[in-house]
Parts: sequence; structure tokens; C-alpha cells
Amino acid sequence: MAKPRQATPRPVTQLGTPSQLTLAQIARPRSILEAFENPRPSRDYQIQFIFPEFTSVCPVTGQPDFATITIRYVPDRWCVEMRSLKLYFFAFRDKGIFYESVVNTILDDLVEVVRPRRMTVIGEFHVRGGTAGTVTADYDASRDAQKDGRGRRRG
Repeated sequence: MAKPRQATPRPVTQLGTPSQLTLAQIARPRSILEAFENPRPSRDYQIQFIFPEFTSVCPVTGQPDFATITIRYVPDRWCVEMRSLKLYFFAFRDKGIFYESVVNTILDDLVEVVRPRRMTVIGEFHVRGGTAGTVTADYDASRDAQKDGRGRRRG
């Protein structure tokens, strides 16, 4: 089965600009993410980003949630631009969102923008109320290609 044609990402524009987000970017964080062409698309190699200063807000209590977000991926045609990723994370600072939604939203947004071969997003949330939480979400393009339109495996 042929791979779907991937749209060309917008040019990289976040590099060298102030770290201030607009209300539109905060409302749609995915719009902040930018990508550039993979310099070695014929090779499988892993890229890892660790963001130890992630913050969001508990949607029930309004208390801040702090986490270390780790992203590991094997790029296909596109790589995520690191500064746009940092700004993307900033958009979550005042957002009321549960841990599970944080990690899955990050994975969904990054998969949509860079279409990696494989990706893992890990959210290690700091202790609050005596409990630390870790949420891990995975994507594998080869596994995804074997599913039908409703998310079920073919065959």
C-alpha cells in the first residue's frame, strides 16, 4: 500500500523570535509546531527531546501540575523544530487538562505534524497529593497502516 502524500510543512519561523504566544496559538497549540526536512530520510535513527519544565493545570482543582515530558521518535520525511516544540509546550501552562490528555494530545499533534515512523511520548508528573504519575503513549506508522478506518486491525 502506498504511503499517503505528506503535505510540505510551513517554513521554520519560530527561531530567533520572542517567546510570546498569541491567544490563537494558545487556543490551538498544534499551530505552533513547525517541521523541517529530515537530512537522512533513508536511515532509521532516534531523536529524543526532554522537557523538564512542563506545566499545566488540574482541570478540577486548578492546582499546577509539573512534569518532565520526554519525546522519542524515528523521523520519516520531517523532523520537529526544537524551538517550536518548546513554545508548543508553553501553550499548556494555563490549560486545564488531565495527565492522560496531555500526553495523548502531544502525541496526536506531533504525529500530525511530522508523520514519524515511530514515536513515544512519556509524561512523568511530579508528586501531588502523595502520588506521582507516569503516562506513556506510543505511535507506530507500520502498525497504524494495518488498521481499518475505525482503529481496528485488518486481517
